[in-house]
Amino acid sequence: MIGAMDEKGIGPPGLPVVLLVDDEALILDSLGQQLHDTCKLYTATSAAEAELRLAARHYDVIVCDHMLPGEQGLDFLSRTMDMMPSTKRILMTGYTSPEFLSRSMVIAGLSACLIKPVRASDIAAAIKNALAS
Repeated sequence: MIGAMDEKGIGPPGLPVVLLVDDEALILDSLGQQLHDTCKLYTATSAAEAELRLAARHYDVIVCDHMLPGEQGLDFLSRTMDMMPSTKRILMTGYTSPEFLSRSMVIAGLSACLIKPVRASDIAAAIKNALAS
């Protein structure tokens, strides 16, 4: 259930704390089930909801879809650079333009840019790599 996952996070203590932002509840549920051994996962369905979550606690990594209602994920992640410079940022997108991808890396200080469809193993590897750098 997303509500319980949102409020309490899922995953064993001691793992990195990750905020996953995507407007598709099925994706959040599926990835949450698959990533529970990799991180303590919290979710949000919009940039506005994610911002509320950021005000409540520290996250080691934010993984965010680009196409969100209200505000694009890239814009949201760019704003988090100033708010939380030590938090790693990962963008998920369907855009494959090399110019967009390289520009996104710089604009938002991304640790990774994952091309959709994204598997949980891709996210887990990106989280691990981001925290290792």
